[in-house]
Amino acid sequence: MKGREVAMTQARAPRADAIRNRKKILAAASEQITAHGPEIGMDEIAAAAGVAVGTLYRHFPTKTDLVAAVVAEFVARVADDAEASLERVTAGGRAAHELAALLGRVVEVSVTDRAAKAAAEALGAEPGDRTDEDRVGTAVAALVHAGQTQGDIHPDITVDDIYLLFSTAPTDQPPAVRARWLALVMPGLAHNRPTTSA
Repeated sequence: MKGREVAMTQARAPRADAIRNRKKILAAASEQITAHGPEIGMDEIAAAAGVAVGTLYRHFPTKTDLVAAVVAEFVARVADDAEASLERVTAGGRAAHELAALLGRVVEVSVTDRAAKAAAEALGAEPGDRTDEDRVGTAVAALVHAGQTQGDIHPDITVDDIYLLFSTAPTDQPPAVRARWLALVMPGLAHNRPTTSA
C-alpha cells in the first residue's frame, strides 16, 4: 500500500512542476514583452523564467502560442475583477462607482500589459477559449444595467461603450494624466437627473 502511495506521489510531482514552470514562463513572458517588445526571443524569455528553452517549447511550441496565453491570462484577471465588482453591487453597492473603479483598474493593469497586447496583434494571436471574454461581457453588462436601474448611468450606455473606453485609455501617459482622463470620461456615463426647484 505504501509503495502504491509513493508511486502516486511521484506521478503527481511532474504535474506540479509543470504548473509551476508554466506560471513562471507566463510571468517572464509578460515582463519581457513589456520591457523589450514582441521581438524578444524565446531564449531570453526562457532565461528570465529560469527554465530550459526546451521546457518553454514543450509548453508553448511557438511565440504566437505564448503570447496568446499571456493575453488570455490578462482577460481572465479582468473577468475575475468584473465579477467581483458585480458581487459588491449585488450586496448593495453602487454600480456606477464599481464600474468607474473597474475601468480605473483595467487601465492601470494595461499600463504594464500593453506591450503584450500589442504583441498579440502583431503576431495574430488570440485566446482560443473565449469563456473569459464572455465572462467580462456578462459582468460589465450587468453592471451597466444595475447602474441604469439605480438611476446613475445613462440609459443609452452599452457594453460596447465601456469596451471603447478600455481600448482608448491613455495607457502611455503618466499616472496624473490617466487619473484626469478617468475623471473626465465618467461624467459622460452618468445619467443627469433633472433638477427640481426648491
